[in-house]
Amino acid sequence: MSEYAVGLIGGIGSGKSTVAELFAQLGVKLIDADIVAREMVLPNSQAMQEIAAHFGKTVLNPDNSLNRKALREIIFQDNGSRLWLENLLHPLIREQLVAEAKSAQSPYCMLVIPLLKSKTDYPILNRILAVDVPESIQIARVQLRDKVDEAQAKAIINAQMPRQERLKLADDIIINDGHIFDLEHQVKKLHQLYLNETSRD
Repeated sequence: MSEYAVGLIGGIGSGKSTVAELFAQLGVKLIDADIVAREMVLPNSQAMQEIAAHFGKTVLNPDNSLNRKALREIIFQDNGSRLWLENLLHPLIREQLVAEAKSAQSPYCMLVIPLLKSKTDYPILNRILAVDVPESIQIARVQLRDKVDEAQAKAIINAQMPRQERLKLADDIIINDGHIFDLEHQVKKLHQLYLNETSRD
């Protein structure tokens, strides 16, 4: 059982998934809030029924699965809708993440939580690691990945926690604006730090 947990945060296009995968390759148990969130909204789940009742059939595909694109368009344009969805899903996601962290077998586990706003939301976390890139790189990556124009990419980024607030929340920061070898070096250095911390506890 992991007694030590690290929270991984970063804006869209920062390279969180790449960093998470590098930690996983070092034997760290990953627990991803996005994967847990997807499981929460499977067809006929309680959360999915509440989402359909609130937003209507427009957020459903013909097979009753969630139409993510339709829902994303609604919540990025309407702050009230985004907050309603967060209030529904976040407590459910948090409960599942904590349960999985407690049963993890690696020396420490890493919780990938893109929407983490405060350390008090997850008292289980010993440290918070932020993946950071300049906004210009973020915009370019989002445009390429999501096939959106610059204005849409900026809107998606602006809907997230401001970069400076995210960095203020972090105990550790990885800068992901260079070569993969540089990224690997930063990950290995922090991995050793976290292992040292776990052996001290």
